[in-house]
Amino acid sequence: MSAIFRLDRAREALFDARGRRFDAAQRVWQDASVAPSGDNVDAVTAATWQQRESGHPIRIPIGVIGPREALPAQLAAAEEVGRGLAQMGFAVLCGGRHGVMEAVCRGASSAGGTTIGILPDADPSSANPYVGIVIATGIGEARNALIARAALCLVAIGDSFGTLSEVAFGRQFGKLVLGLEGAARVEGVVHVADVGVALREIALVALAASE
Repeated sequence: MSAIFRLDRAREALFDARGRRFDAAQRVWQDASVAPSGDNVDAVTAATWQQRESGHPIRIPIGVIGPREALPAQLAAAEEVGRGLAQMGFAVLCGGRHGVMEAVCRGASSAGGTTIGILPDADPSSANPYVGIVIATGIGEARNALIARAALCLVAIGDSFGTLSEVAFGRQFGKLVLGLEGAARVEGVVHVADVGVALREIALVALAASE
């Protein structure tokens, strides 16, 4: 499916390149009873409409994973991812601590987004200051499985043993895992060139669309 869509805001209708209409409530594409109309838009714009205007936003968060000890480029990418997800209307889910986790929450918060941190320990005060919803599990690194299970898809930024376990859980659960800025080169991780491509791929998942 092409990444170009047609959006008719007046009719509250989104069409794909094949002329099918998107059922936002069911997240399926159906043969349209009317001819496609509206403006050509990209996947990110289409997903933003879905989240903010369709009346049927996806309430499943996007998981962003990465190490606490992160490089400046990884922190910058994480902040940009968080901001972009929030602008589209997605909640951000992460491990709630520092490094990549703090950066993605900072980016999402700067755009008015919802941030959720699933902590490994039972003390909610260990969450970074940009986490809006703190879930203090007290189950240690087993919380990595919760992050992978709860997310619509995952963005891995950088690498560490903990991040690698989240990647593995994500793939085991059949989730798309996108890799940025040194993410693990393991089977099933889709490495992308930059944050813009990552956001586009997330939008396509939300729209139940693929190339």
